[in-house]
Amino acid sequence: MSIFIDQQTRVLVQGITGSEGSFWTKHMIELGTQVVCGVTPGKEGQTVEGRPVYHSVRRAVASHDIDASMLFVPPRMTRDAVMEALDAGIKKIVMIADGIPLHDMVRIRQAAKEHHAMVIGGNTSGVITPKEAMMGSFPHWIERVYRSGTIGVMTRSGSLTNEVTAMIVERGYGVSTLIGVGGDPVPGTRFAECLSMYENDPGTEAVVIIGELGGTMEEEVAEAIEDGLFTKPLVAFLGGRTAPKGQKMGHAGAIITAGKGSVEDKIKALTKAGAKVAKRPREVGLLLESFGVTK
Repeated sequence: MSIFIDQQTRVLVQGITGSEGSFWTKHMIELGTQVVCGVTPGKEGQTVEGRPVYHSVRRAVASHDIDASMLFVPPRMTRDAVMEALDAGIKKIVMIADGIPLHDMVRIRQAAKEHHAMVIGGNTSGVITPKEAMMGSFPHWIERVYRSGTIGVMTRSGSLTNEVTAMIVERGYGVSTLIGVGGDPVPGTRFAECLSMYENDPGTEAVVIIGELGGTMEEEVAEAIEDGLFTKPLVAFLGGRTAPKGQKMGHAGAIITAGKGSVEDKIKALTKAGAKVAKRPREVGLLLESFGVTK
């Protein structure tokens, strides 16, 4: 059993003929991802890495069985691309674009719920099950970061992800599936909405979340633990711990309101729920050990 993606997941790549799309399609295939075909309007008849390209998602799904769609399209085209995939019946979508307009993200999230689909991103590297498959732009060949194992990882951050995951690997653990929900104010999927997948996955023994200053996603995880919806060991590392109080932060997700969103608020909520919070990346593996998580 795997989370979100494995080697049996049949993937369509929207924007496959662009420089980013073609580059990462190659690496997705090299890892083991079952990329079936791609879509770029006006490029039907071409191939990328031996995969056929179609004008539209609807034309692609008429010729192939598709489980998921990976989007390499510009921010202002992302909403239309997501809607096209949803309308074609695709239930798993990953979009990595940074800077998707806020009103587009609200509509994307609403549409995903209406279609009973899961949309990951934007402003993310995507989803990876090391040594099996990925949808996104991960340097999966870096062994000290992307080792297969039993620790689920969810992250809002781009820059911190490799550092924290490397510390997990350094302590002798590996990753079951890493999901980058993204750091924007309105992600397609929130941390707490992913918890049930990890809870129900026999291949995941514990979860690490890489959070940030602002928003309420970490507090929502704490609430889920307290409500008994997630019962496995959970360790958190939170970026922005040293941010000065009252200082405006540049990151789009770093909004603190109504007594929630500060790192102190998040630490308090998670600790109260029974999770452990690392002060620095190197402590993450040590805290997993303190839970008695096997390697």
